[in-house]
Amino acid sequence: MTTTRGFRFGPGLLVTAAFIGPGTITTASSAGAHFGFALLWALLFSVFATYILQEMSARLGLATRAGLAEAMRAHFSSPVLGKLAVVLVVLAIGVGNAAYEAGNIAGAALALSTVSGIGSGFWSVMIGLAAAVLLASGRYAVLEAVLIVLVLVMSVVFLLAAIVISPSLTNLLRGLLQPTLPEGSVMVAIALIGTTVVPYNLFLHANAVREKWPANLPLERAIRESRLDSGLSIGLGGLITLAIMSTAATAFFGTGIAFDGGSLALQLEPLLGQAAHTIFAAGLFAGGLNSAITAPLAASYAVCGALGWPSRMTGTGFRLVWLGVLVTGTLFASLGTRPLSAILMAQMANGLLLPVVAVFLLMVMNSRTLLGAQVNRWPANLLGGAVVAVAVGLGGLKILDVAGWL
Repeated sequence: MTTTRGFRFGPGLLVTAAFIGPGTITTASSAGAHFGFALLWALLFSVFATYILQEMSARLGLATRAGLAEAMRAHFSSPVLGKLAVVLVVLAIGVGNAAYEAGNIAGAALALSTVSGIGSGFWSVMIGLAAAVLLASGRYAVLEAVLIVLVLVMSVVFLLAAIVISPSLTNLLRGLLQPTLPEGSVMVAIALIGTTVVPYNLFLHANAVREKWPANLPLERAIRESRLDSGLSIGLGGLITLAIMSTAATAFFGTGIAFDGGSLALQLEPLLGQAAHTIFAAGLFAGGLNSAITAPLAASYAVCGALGWPSRMTGTGFRLVWLGVLVTGTLFASLGTRPLSAILMAQMANGLLLPVVAVFLLMVMNSRTLLGAQVNRWPANLLGGAVVAVAVGLGGLKILDVAGWL
Protein backbone atom coordinates (compact mmCIF):
# COMPACT_ATOMS: atom_id res chain seq x y z
CA MET A 1 0.00 0.00 0.00
CA THR A 2 1.37 3.42 -0.90
CA THR A 3 0.37 6.98 -0.23
CA THR A 4 0.12 9.86 -2.69
CA ARG A 5 0.82 12.86 -0.49
CA GLY A 6 3.03 15.66 -1.78
CA PHE A 7 6.45 16.60 -0.47
CA ARG A 8 6.58 18.67 2.71
CA PHE A 9 9.44 19.88 4.85
CA GLY A 10 10.06 17.59 7.79
CA PRO A 11 12.88 16.48 10.09
CA GLY A 12 15.49 18.43 8.12
CA LEU A 13 13.86 21.70 9.12
CA LEU A 14 13.65 20.45 12.70
CA VAL A 15 17.40 19.79 12.64
CA THR A 16 18.03 23.27 11.24
CA ALA A 17 15.79 24.89 13.86
CA ALA A 18 17.66 22.95 16.56
CA PHE A 19 21.07 24.29 15.51
CA ILE A 20 19.90 27.84 14.70
CA GLY A 21 19.58 28.63 18.39
CA PRO A 22 21.61 30.66 20.89
CA GLY A 23 24.67 28.55 20.09
CA THR A 24 24.74 29.38 16.40
CA ILE A 25 23.77 33.03 16.86
CA THR A 26 26.38 33.59 19.57
CA THR A 27 29.17 31.50 18.07
CA ALA A 28 28.75 32.83 14.54
CA SER A 29 28.56 36.38 15.87
CA SER A 30 31.72 35.82 17.92
CA ALA A 31 33.53 34.38 14.89
CA GLY A 32 32.61 37.36 12.74
CA ALA A 33 33.27 39.94 15.46
CA HIS A 34 36.74 38.67 16.37
CA PHE A 35 38.05 37.29 13.08
CA GLY A 36 36.01 38.99 10.36
CA PHE A 37 35.47 36.70 7.36
CA ALA A 38 38.52 34.50 8.06
CA LEU A 39 36.54 31.54 9.44
CA LEU A 40 33.89 31.32 6.73
CA TRP A 41 35.66 28.21 5.42
CA ALA A 42 34.81 26.49 8.74
CA LEU A 43 31.15 27.33 8.18
CA LEU A 44 31.26 25.93 4.63
CA PHE A 45 32.85 22.74 5.94
CA SER A 46 30.23 22.57 8.72
CA VAL A 47 27.29 22.76 6.29
CA PHE A 48 28.90 20.15 4.04
CA ALA A 49 29.61 17.85 7.01
CA THR A 50 26.12 18.32 8.44
CA TYR A 51 24.45 17.20 5.23
CA ILE A 52 26.76 14.20 4.78
CA LEU A 53 26.21 12.88 8.31
CA GLN A 54 22.53 13.76 8.62
CA GLU A 55 21.79 12.06 5.29
CA MET A 56 23.41 8.90 6.63
CA SER A 57 21.49 9.09 9.88
CA ALA A 58 18.16 9.64 8.11
CA ARG A 59 18.85 6.80 5.65
CA LEU A 60 19.68 4.53 8.59
CA GLY A 61 16.40 5.39 10.33
CA LEU A 62 14.34 4.80 7.19
CA ALA A 63 16.06 1.57 6.15
CA THR A 64 16.12 -0.08 9.58
CA ARG A 65 13.15 1.67 11.26
CA ALA A 66 15.47 2.02 14.26
CA GLY A 67 17.36 4.89 15.86
CA LEU A 68 21.12 5.35 15.68
CA ALA A 69 21.68 4.12 19.23
CA GLU A 70 19.67 0.94 18.60
CA ALA A 71 21.61 0.34 15.39
CA MET A 72 24.91 0.72 17.23
CA ARG A 73 23.83 -1.88 19.79
CA ALA A 74 22.76 -4.27 17.04
CA HIS A 75 25.89 -3.78 14.94
CA PHE A 76 28.67 -4.27 17.46
CA SER A 77 28.78 -7.98 18.24
CA SER A 78 32.06 -7.55 20.10
CA PRO A 79 31.35 -7.07 23.83
CA VAL A 80 34.10 -4.47 24.07
CA LEU A 81 32.90 -2.35 21.13
CA GLY A 82 29.28 -2.80 22.16
CA LYS A 83 29.92 -1.57 25.69
CA LEU A 84 32.11 1.24 24.37
CA ALA A 85 29.26 2.39 22.12
CA VAL A 86 26.81 2.34 25.02
CA VAL A 87 29.21 4.30 27.26
CA LEU A 88 29.86 6.81 24.48
CA VAL A 89 26.15 7.48 23.96
CA VAL A 90 25.26 7.63 27.65
CA LEU A 91 28.16 9.86 28.66
CA ALA A 92 28.81 11.94 25.55
CA ILE A 93 25.21 12.49 24.46
CA GLY A 94 23.44 12.29 27.83
CA VAL A 95 25.97 14.19 29.94
CA GLY A 96 27.18 16.35 27.04
CA ASN A 97 23.64 17.48 26.30
CA ALA A 98 23.34 18.70 29.88
CA ALA A 99 26.20 21.12 29.22
CA TYR A 100 24.68 22.04 25.87
CA GLU A 101 21.36 22.62 27.62
CA ALA A 102 22.95 25.14 29.98
CA GLY A 103 23.96 27.22 26.95
CA ASN A 104 20.47 26.95 25.42
CA ILE A 105 18.73 28.11 28.57
CA ALA A 106 21.33 30.78 29.34
CA GLY A 107 20.94 32.20 25.83
CA ALA A 108 17.15 32.36 26.06
CA ALA A 109 17.37 33.85 29.57
CA LEU A 110 19.80 36.49 28.31
CA ALA A 111 17.23 37.52 25.71
CA LEU A 112 14.43 37.90 28.26
CA SER A 113 16.72 39.66 30.72
CA THR A 114 17.75 42.18 28.07
CA VAL A 115 14.12 43.09 27.33
CA SER A 116 12.62 42.91 30.85
CA GLY A 117 15.47 44.06 33.08
CA ILE A 118 14.85 41.07 35.37
CA GLY A 119 17.89 38.93 36.19
CA SER A 120 18.73 35.97 33.93
CA GLY A 121 18.71 33.56 36.91
CA PHE A 122 14.96 34.00 37.31
CA TRP A 123 14.33 33.56 33.60
CA SER A 124 16.54 30.44 33.50
CA VAL A 125 14.27 28.75 36.05
CA MET A 126 11.12 29.88 34.20
CA ILE A 127 12.44 28.58 30.86
CA GLY A 128 13.43 25.28 32.45
CA LEU A 129 9.94 24.90 33.92
CA ALA A 130 8.30 25.77 30.59
CA ALA A 131 10.40 23.18 28.76
CA ALA A 132 9.61 20.59 31.45
CA VAL A 133 5.86 21.17 31.11
CA LEU A 134 6.04 20.85 27.33
CA LEU A 135 8.09 17.66 27.44
CA ALA A 136 5.94 16.11 30.18
CA SER A 137 2.72 16.82 28.28
CA GLY A 138 3.94 15.29 25.03
CA ARG A 139 1.87 17.94 23.20
CA TYR A 140 4.50 20.44 22.21
CA ALA A 141 4.14 19.99 18.42
CA VAL A 142 2.07 23.15 17.91
CA LEU A 143 4.38 25.28 20.04
CA GLU A 144 7.38 23.75 18.32
CA ALA A 145 5.94 24.81 14.96
CA VAL A 146 5.44 28.34 16.28
CA LEU A 147 9.03 28.43 17.55
CA ILE A 148 10.33 27.26 14.18
CA VAL A 149 8.39 30.08 12.54
CA LEU A 150 9.90 32.57 15.00
CA VAL A 151 13.40 31.31 14.26
CA LEU A 152 12.72 31.57 10.54
CA VAL A 153 11.46 35.13 11.00
CA MET A 154 14.67 35.92 12.85
CA SER A 155 16.55 34.29 10.00
CA VAL A 156 14.85 36.50 7.43
CA VAL A 157 15.84 39.52 9.51
CA PHE A 158 19.50 38.46 9.46
CA LEU A 159 19.39 37.80 5.74
CA LEU A 160 17.85 41.22 5.10
CA ALA A 161 20.40 42.82 7.42
CA ALA A 162 23.22 41.17 5.47
CA ILE A 163 21.77 42.48 2.22
CA VAL A 164 21.53 46.01 3.64
CA ILE A 165 25.10 45.88 4.93
CA SER A 166 26.33 44.42 1.61
CA PRO A 167 29.61 42.84 2.74
CA SER A 168 32.48 42.72 0.28
CA LEU A 169 32.05 39.82 -2.15
CA THR A 170 35.85 39.54 -2.38
CA ASN A 171 36.13 39.12 1.40
CA LEU A 172 33.33 36.56 1.41
CA LEU A 173 34.94 34.44 -1.30
CA ARG A 174 38.37 34.69 0.29
CA GLY A 175 37.00 33.58 3.65
CA LEU A 176 35.07 30.68 2.09
CA LEU A 177 37.80 29.38 -0.21
CA GLN A 178 41.08 30.19 1.59
CA PRO A 179 41.22 28.31 4.93
CA THR A 180 43.15 30.22 7.57
CA LEU A 181 43.39 30.03 11.36
CA PRO A 182 44.27 33.45 12.80
CA GLU A 183 45.93 33.47 16.22
CA GLY A 184 43.45 32.45 18.91
CA SER A 185 40.83 31.21 16.46
CA VAL A 186 41.11 27.42 16.87
CA MET A 187 38.56 27.23 19.68
CA VAL A 188 36.10 29.43 17.78
CA ALA A 189 36.54 27.36 14.60
CA ILE A 190 35.83 24.15 16.55
CA ALA A 191 32.85 25.83 18.23
CA LEU A 192 31.52 26.95 14.85
CA ILE A 193 31.65 23.37 13.61
CA GLY A 194 30.18 22.09 16.89
CA THR A 195 27.19 24.43 16.72
CA THR A 196 26.31 23.29 13.18
CA VAL A 197 27.27 19.61 13.12
CA VAL A 198 25.53 18.75 16.38
CA PRO A 199 26.11 15.09 17.38
CA TYR A 200 22.76 14.78 19.13
CA ASN A 201 20.96 15.78 15.91
CA LEU A 202 22.17 12.51 14.37
CA PHE A 203 20.19 10.59 16.99
CA LEU A 204 17.20 12.93 16.72
CA HIS A 205 17.08 12.71 12.90
CA ALA A 206 17.18 8.89 12.76
CA ASN A 207 14.14 8.74 15.05
CA ALA A 208 12.24 11.66 13.50
CA VAL A 209 12.26 10.29 9.93
CA ARG A 210 10.26 7.28 11.07
CA GLU A 211 7.43 9.56 12.14
CA LYS A 212 7.54 11.60 8.94
CA TRP A 213 7.77 8.74 6.42
CA PRO A 214 5.77 5.66 7.52
CA ALA A 215 6.86 2.11 6.76
CA ASN A 216 4.14 1.67 4.11
CA LEU A 217 5.78 4.31 1.90
CA PRO A 218 8.26 2.94 -0.68
CA LEU A 219 11.74 3.16 0.81
CA GLU A 220 13.37 4.74 -2.25
CA ARG A 221 10.78 7.51 -2.30
CA ALA A 222 11.17 8.15 1.43
CA ILE A 223 14.96 8.40 1.09
CA ARG A 224 14.66 10.68 -1.93
CA GLU A 225 12.28 13.02 -0.11
CA SER A 226 14.43 12.91 3.01
CA ARG A 227 17.53 13.93 1.04
CA LEU A 228 15.67 16.85 -0.54
CA ASP A 229 14.29 17.89 2.85
CA SER A 230 17.75 17.71 4.45
CA GLY A 231 19.54 19.50 1.61
CA LEU A 232 17.14 22.44 1.45
CA SER A 233 16.83 22.79 5.23
CA ILE A 234 20.54 22.51 6.04
CA GLY A 235 21.40 24.79 3.13
CA LEU A 236 19.01 27.38 4.56
CA GLY A 237 20.67 27.01 7.95
CA GLY A 238 24.09 27.60 6.40
CA LEU A 239 22.86 30.71 4.60
CA ILE A 240 21.44 32.07 7.86
CA THR A 241 24.71 31.46 9.68
CA LEU A 242 26.62 33.14 6.85
CA ALA A 243 24.38 36.19 7.25
CA ILE A 244 24.97 36.26 11.02
CA MET A 245 28.75 36.06 10.60
CA SER A 246 28.72 38.73 7.89
CA THR A 247 26.65 41.21 9.89
CA ALA A 248 28.82 40.66 12.98
CA ALA A 249 32.04 41.05 10.97
CA THR A 250 30.79 44.34 9.57
CA ALA A 251 29.48 45.64 12.90
CA PHE A 252 32.40 44.66 15.15
CA PHE A 253 35.57 43.50 13.38
CA GLY A 254 38.16 46.25 13.28
CA THR A 255 35.73 48.87 14.64
CA GLY A 256 36.91 48.89 18.26
CA ILE A 257 33.37 48.14 19.55
CA ALA A 258 33.45 45.58 22.37
CA PHE A 259 31.68 42.30 21.63
CA ASP A 260 29.64 40.84 24.51
CA GLY A 261 26.14 39.64 25.31
CA GLY A 262 24.80 43.16 25.57
CA SER A 263 26.13 44.22 22.17
CA LEU A 264 24.97 41.25 20.10
CA ALA A 265 22.01 43.13 18.66
CA LEU A 266 24.18 45.95 17.27
CA GLN A 267 24.69 43.98 14.07
CA LEU A 268 20.97 44.43 13.26
CA GLU A 269 20.82 48.18 13.83
CA PRO A 270 21.53 49.12 10.20
CA LEU A 271 18.26 47.40 9.28
CA LEU A 272 16.08 47.73 12.38
CA GLY A 273 17.34 50.82 14.19
CA GLN A 274 16.09 51.10 17.79
CA ALA A 275 13.95 47.97 17.41
CA ALA A 276 17.04 45.81 16.89
CA HIS A 277 17.41 44.80 20.55
CA THR A 278 13.78 43.74 20.96
CA ILE A 279 13.60 41.74 17.73
CA PHE A 280 17.00 40.17 18.34
CA ALA A 281 15.87 39.14 21.85
CA ALA A 282 12.69 37.56 20.45
CA GLY A 283 14.66 35.46 17.99
CA LEU A 284 17.24 34.45 20.57
CA PHE A 285 14.49 33.43 23.00
CA ALA A 286 12.66 31.42 20.32
CA GLY A 287 15.81 29.58 19.32
CA GLY A 288 16.80 29.00 22.94
CA LEU A 289 13.47 27.52 24.01
CA ASN A 290 13.31 25.36 20.89
CA SER A 291 16.80 24.00 21.56
CA ALA A 292 15.97 23.61 25.26
CA ILE A 293 13.25 21.16 24.18
CA THR A 294 15.08 19.29 21.42
CA ALA A 295 18.32 18.68 23.35
CA PRO A 296 16.72 16.69 26.23
CA LEU A 297 14.44 14.93 23.74
CA ALA A 298 17.40 13.80 21.62
CA ALA A 299 19.29 12.71 24.75
CA SER A 300 16.35 10.52 25.78
CA TYR A 301 16.16 8.87 22.36
CA ALA A 302 19.92 8.25 22.37
CA VAL A 303 20.31 6.96 25.93
CA CYS A 304 17.16 4.82 25.87
CA GLY A 305 18.21 3.32 22.56
CA ALA A 306 21.71 2.55 23.86
CA LEU A 307 20.43 0.92 27.06
CA GLY A 308 17.61 -0.97 25.36
CA TRP A 309 14.86 0.97 27.13
CA PRO A 310 11.55 1.78 25.37
CA SER A 311 11.91 4.99 23.32
CA ARG A 312 8.41 6.20 24.12
CA MET A 313 7.84 9.68 25.50
CA THR A 314 5.58 8.20 28.17
CA GLY A 315 8.22 5.70 29.32
CA THR A 316 9.71 6.14 32.80
CA GLY A 317 13.32 5.85 31.63
CA PHE A 318 12.67 8.25 28.76
CA ARG A 319 11.25 10.84 31.16
CA LEU A 320 14.09 10.41 33.65
CA VAL A 321 16.75 11.07 30.99
CA TRP A 322 15.24 14.29 29.65
CA LEU A 323 14.47 15.44 33.18
CA GLY A 324 18.10 14.90 34.25
CA VAL A 325 19.42 16.85 31.26
CA LEU A 326 16.91 19.66 31.74
CA VAL A 327 17.44 20.01 35.50
CA THR A 328 21.23 20.06 35.12
CA GLY A 329 21.12 22.66 32.37
CA THR A 330 18.65 24.82 34.28
CA LEU A 331 20.74 24.63 37.46
CA PHE A 332 23.97 25.75 35.80
CA ALA A 333 22.20 28.50 33.85
CA SER A 334 20.39 29.82 36.94
CA LEU A 335 23.60 29.94 39.00
CA GLY A 336 24.88 32.72 36.76
CA THR A 337 26.97 30.84 34.24
CA ARG A 338 28.16 33.45 31.76
CA PRO A 339 25.96 32.88 28.69
CA LEU A 340 28.64 33.52 26.07
CA SER A 341 31.19 31.32 27.85
CA ALA A 342 28.69 28.51 28.46
CA ILE A 343 27.50 28.52 24.87
CA LEU A 344 30.97 28.65 23.33
CA MET A 345 32.28 25.87 25.61
CA ALA A 346 29.29 23.66 24.77
CA GLN A 347 29.88 24.19 21.05
CA MET A 348 33.59 23.37 21.41
CA ALA A 349 32.69 20.16 23.28
CA ASN A 350 30.34 19.25 20.43
CA GLY A 351 33.15 19.85 17.93
CA LEU A 352 35.52 17.57 19.84
CA LEU A 353 32.84 14.86 20.19
CA LEU A 354 31.92 14.95 16.50
CA PRO A 355 34.69 12.72 15.08
CA VAL A 356 33.98 10.00 17.65
CA VAL A 357 30.26 9.86 16.87
CA ALA A 358 30.97 10.14 13.13
CA VAL A 359 33.31 7.14 13.23
CA PHE A 360 30.65 5.02 14.95
CA LEU A 361 28.07 6.18 12.39
CA LEU A 362 30.36 5.24 9.50
CA MET A 363 30.93 1.80 10.99
CA VAL A 364 27.18 1.20 11.31
CA MET A 365 26.51 2.54 7.79
CA ASN A 366 28.82 -0.12 6.34
CA SER A 367 26.85 -3.00 7.86
CA ARG A 368 25.11 -4.81 5.02
CA THR A 369 23.34 -6.97 7.60
CA LEU A 370 21.57 -3.89 8.96
CA LEU A 371 21.13 -1.78 5.84
CA GLY A 372 21.07 -4.20 2.92
CA ALA A 373 21.05 -2.25 -0.35
CA GLN A 374 21.18 1.08 1.54
CA VAL A 375 24.68 0.43 2.87
CA ASN A 376 27.22 3.20 2.28
CA ARG A 377 28.97 3.25 -1.08
CA TRP A 378 32.55 4.44 -1.51
CA PRO A 379 31.71 8.13 -2.22
CA ALA A 380 29.76 8.39 1.06
CA ASN A 381 32.59 6.70 2.97
CA LEU A 382 35.16 8.98 1.35
CA LEU A 383 33.19 12.12 2.22
CA GLY A 384 32.48 10.86 5.72
CA GLY A 385 36.16 10.07 6.22
CA ALA A 386 37.09 13.58 5.10
CA VAL A 387 34.70 15.04 7.68
CA VAL A 388 36.29 12.94 10.42
CA ALA A 389 39.82 13.86 9.29
CA VAL A 390 39.17 17.63 9.38
CA ALA A 391 37.39 17.41 12.74
CA VAL A 392 40.23 15.35 14.22
CA GLY A 393 42.80 17.78 12.83
CA LEU A 394 41.12 20.79 14.45
CA GLY A 395 40.74 18.92 17.73
CA GLY A 396 44.42 17.98 17.64
CA LEU A 397 45.38 21.60 17.06
CA LYS A 398 43.35 22.64 20.09
CA ILE A 399 45.01 20.03 22.28
CA LEU A 400 48.45 21.16 21.12
CA ASP A 401 47.46 24.76 21.77
CA VAL A 402 46.30 23.99 25.30
CA ALA A 403 49.51 22.04 25.97
CA GLY A 404 51.54 25.06 24.83
CA TRP A 405 53.15 23.25 21.91
CA LEU A 406 51.90 25.70 19.26
